[in-house]
Amino acid sequence: MYSKFFNLRTEKQERIINAAVYEFANKGFDNASTNEIVKAAGISKGLLFHYFNNKKDLYLFLYDYFLEVLMEKFNPKIDGDEKDFLKKCRDVTILKLDLIKIYPDMFNFLSNAHFEESVEIKDDLDKREKKMITESFSKLYSNIDYNLFAENIDIESALKIIMWTLEGFSNQQQQKIKGKSLINLNSEEIIPEMDKYLDTLRKTLYR
Repeated sequence: MYSKFFNLRTEKQERIINAAVYEFANKGFDNASTNEIVKAAGISKGLLFHYFNNKKDLYLFLYDYFLEVLMEKFNPKIDGDEKDFLKKCRDVTILKLDLIKIYPDMFNFLSNAHFEESVEIKDDLDKREKKMITESFSKLYSNIDYNLFAENIDIESALKIIMWTLEGFSNQQQQKIKGKSLINLNSEEIIPEMDKYLDTLRKTLYR
């Protein structure tokens, strides 16, 4: 679908992607200007729309492109042999924090997309995010030792409690720096705070 774009020199692809990411991440979808994007990328608007049909098409391309890059970096590093669900959740969160430091612009864009309220694009983003979460959880839930959980506890409910807790914690951390770069996330503060929640969950839900 984007063969014309991917046939460009890598340097030119990166200029367009970086210019678009900066504009969308800092201004949101509705306020982002394709004039500013082409100016920063050093191309004409006609050329931009030769590769992408419109602003929405460009935004969704970036979202899909970054999710693919993220999964390529993320999935191979998840320990498929880890049987402790809480330990696996902790490892995944730390991996995410490490990747944020390496790819701050990508995560800034994806983080802002999570809070995007534009009626023109919100439904498309919601569908993509639900698909991504489903695919990610399938790997997270694999190879779990359910015998670690307390006797007579409802496993499905326990897993939901853990995920809801971590999702709420993640949203809380993102809200703290909303409008700022994710590079401002402080791992040295976040990890000990997260460990307190995980410790409470372990004492409550595990044997």
